[in-house]
This record gives sequence, structure tokens and C-alpha cells, in this order.
Amino acid sequence: MRYDIQGNDMPVVICHLDSNESMISEAGSMVWMSPNMQMETNAGGLGRALGRMFAGESAFRNVYTARNGEGMIAFASRFPGSIVVREVTPERPIIAQKSAFLAATAGVELSVYLQKKAGAGFFGGEGFVMQKISGRGLVFLELDGSAISYDLGVGEQLVVDTGHVALVDGSCRIDIQSVRGAKNVLFGGEGLFNTVLTGPGRVTLQTMPVSKLVELIASRMPTGGNG
Repeated sequence: MRYDIQGNDMPVVICHLDSNESMISEAGSMVWMSPNMQMETNAGGLGRALGRMFAGESAFRNVYTARNGEGMIAFASRFPGSIVVREVTPERPIIAQKSAFLAATAGVELSVYLQKKAGAGFFGGEGFVMQKISGRGLVFLELDGSAISYDLGVGEQLVVDTGHVALVDGSCRIDIQSVRGAKNVLFGGEGLFNTVLTGPGRVTLQTMPVSKLVELIASRMPTGGNG
């Protein structure tokens, strides 16, 4: 499979498949394809379907296969941002924010990932429920805003505002910590919790989570009146 990521704020990944080669995608991600691409929709088992729903994805997934020769298929981001590609192996799974999955080659599996500290996770917001992406193959993920990556060494840490964590290597540890100090909580404008990432492994952050954009738009909306 060959691919090319095009576009700026609304990117698209265009994939060229060999005959009988397949890709999986989130429902609704395909934007155009060659006529010999055959689609099949399935749930992949009840347990996996429920796990995808809990992680913010559709219970069903689409499988596209090139028939009778090479095929082409394109998947587009649903929100202004970035499309990143990662290679997944059984030894190197990745953890991604819910709803990040866009498409992948056959052999990649999705399941739900829960924070170990469930109590803190419930109050930590988006960081509690994430996706674990495992198996073997290439996965394409859509991130909100620009994607910034760091390679953390053993024990090296990065403190991130909740919602900006897009994906991390499975070798990293993810913890939720509360913001200290009453004044910081009340007037700091940074929320109650931060996410602490501990290496070793690569972490990728996003600059504009959808949740924060929604809050910004809501704060600019008129409150109404007698007009």
C-alpha cells in the first residue's frame, strides 16, 4: 500500500492498494475511491464493537478491498487539523484519544483503554477513555489542530493540559494529577487536572482540541435579549 497525505487545514490521505489488499476505516471516513473498491461493513465481534463505542467510535467498521487490480481510496479528516501515520507492531502498540482513528491497513485492531486511576480519570475529562491500537500495520489518525511530537527518555516527563494528548506509545505511562492551589484552580483558567506522560516513548500532542474550540465558540455566542 502506498499513501499520500494532501491538504492543509482539512487534510486527506489518498491510499493506493494492490489487488486484493484491504483497509479498514471508521464509518463515514471515505470521501472518494476507484470503482473497483469493494466495501463490507461489519462489527468484528460484539466485544470489539462495544469497546469501539465506549472509546467514541462507531460500533461498525468498513472494510475496503481492491478487486481485479490496483485500487485507490481516500479518507478525509472530519475536523480542521492534521492526519498522522504510525506503524503499529505487536511489540509497539499506541494509545490514542477517542475518535482519533481514521483508517488502517488490515491487521490493525482497536480496543478501549482506561486510565488505571479510574477515580481521577472520571474527573480528568477526555484523558480517561482512550483507544488502544495494536496488531500489525499502518494506522492513520486525525488530530485537532497541529501535531507536535516529543521523544521522551526513560523516566522523562511532560505535563500536558487535559485534551491536548493525542497519542502516545504504549510504553509510556499516562497519569492524571490535580492542579495544586485553590487560587490556581479558581483563577488559573487551566481546569482541575493535567495529564502527566512518562517515558520512554514518543508522545504526540494537538494544539486545538475540539472541546476547547467548542468552549471558545460558545463564549462568543450572543446570550439573547429583548432585541
